[in-house]
Amino acid sequence: MQQLITPEMTALAKQADYDFTRRAPGVMLPYQQRWIADKSRVKVHEKSRRVGLSWAEAADSALEAAASSGQDVWYIGYNKDMAIEFILDVAQWAAHFNEVASAIECGEEVFKDGDEDKAVLSFSIRFASGNRVTALSSRPANLRGKQGRVIIDEAAFHTSLAELLKAAFALLIWGGSVHVISTHDGVDNPFNELIKEIRAGRKPYSLHRTPFKEAIAEGLYRRVCQKLGIDWSAEGEIAWEEEIRAIYRPADAEELDCIPSQSGGAYFSRALVEARMSADLPVVRLTLPQGFELRSEDERLTTVADWLEENIKPLLDGLSPTLTSYYGMDFARSGDLSAITPLVENALLRKQAPFILEMRNVPFEQQKQVLFYVVDGLPNFSSGANDARGNGQYLAEVAAQKYGAEYIHRVMLTQEWYRDNMPRYKAAFEDDEILIPKDEGVLSDHRAVQNVNGVPKVPDSGHTKDKKDGGQRHGDTAISGALAWFASLNAASPIEFQSSGQPLGADAQGFM
Repeated sequence: MQQLITPEMTALAKQADYDFTRRAPGVMLPYQQRWIADKSRVKVHEKSRRVGLSWAEAADSALEAAASSGQDVWYIGYNKDMAIEFILDVAQWAAHFNEVASAIECGEEVFKDGDEDKAVLSFSIRFASGNRVTALSSRPANLRGKQGRVIIDEAAFHTSLAELLKAAFALLIWGGSVHVISTHDGVDNPFNELIKEIRAGRKPYSLHRTPFKEAIAEGLYRRVCQKLGIDWSAEGEIAWEEEIRAIYRPADAEELDCIPSQSGGAYFSRALVEARMSADLPVVRLTLPQGFELRSEDERLTTVADWLEENIKPLLDGLSPTLTSYYGMDFARSGDLSAITPLVENALLRKQAPFILEMRNVPFEQQKQVLFYVVDGLPNFSSGANDARGNGQYLAEVAAQKYGAEYIHRVMLTQEWYRDNMPRYKAAFEDDEILIPKDEGVLSDHRAVQNVNGVPKVPDSGHTKDKKDGGQRHGDTAISGALAWFASLNAASPIEFQSSGQPLGADAQGFM
């Protein structure tokens, strides 16, 4: 083993806080043996934390890649430290099995992301068989062109797990296999939904389950004692289990017993969002062709004006003039959507989105044109909130100039803003105070909100694919909805005048 522990490996171990002395290979415990012995093409394991499943998978991966009849192995965790830990485990097992293998190589793997090539940091060990084990520092967009075994570790914590599985399953055509390992992260998490599908017989996959107590019964604590050089005792085992449970409480049922919590995973449950959706409320989509921003100003203004008259005017004209209105807007220029969610409030203080407007590839000036048209047509407009990050700052600024800074909130979507305001938006769903359009994309956006380090937000990597047009979504309508709700809770009095277009005098502005 010593010849594989190069200075580069030692540096990687230090970076990932990896202890070679405490992770020396040994005899597998029964649940680890059952996992390795299962040769199903797709197998899934729901497990307690720190019971050594990834460690067992590293041993099996070393043997798979070392065999002349074996195959490449692709390990996908959700961060760089997981990748480093796994590849170091594989290196230790390779040395233990006396397999001829190269030192760890750090490099990049190129994956297709749409029509673009994107590079992911990778750590690889190549065996004399010609096969290799590669651990990736982050999730690739797809696995096109790859072959072999795919390991998805801590699957519940990956964004867009369904898309990742779809990419992995493509490898099965050429004889590959897919291994999915994870602790739980909420009852509504896609990983738990996958488990339920397997148990219901809808998915022909092999399923394993290792809760903490069963792992202890099969020798986990004895193995800990062996590694730490202490004597095993029944009393010590009971005390150790209680010590570990105390660390994880109140989440020990989920973290250790494979019982998904109600509040983990997706921040909005599917049932909650669907209960506040109405098929009578539309989602209106404006998608403009590539290069539209280079057309003449006259053509751009006329094209969008005609679209607004045809698609938005009837919706605005249908609103009662007694309602009070608000809006929220999440901004994007390319890639993601721009989304405007108007809210109208009735006398009983219940709010609904009479429509949601999604824009894809719409130039800056035309987004301004659309926003102003919507706001000008809303009855008793009281407040709006714009995403003021990046390029959205321009539109937030011109909206504040047109309608007044007291009416337009220019919101920087910080951790603190999400922490304070996303729970209030969710409470509106829980208290039946909001109604939004029934739409698959809108549902997907709300389901994209996750608890990220205790903050409910759309993760930076939480992109999904729109099933209608194949474009990219990033929780856009959930963010515009949260902004609209924020605006409704921080409203000025409804605007009851129209600007003359003339600047106010000094006295009228309150200056002496």
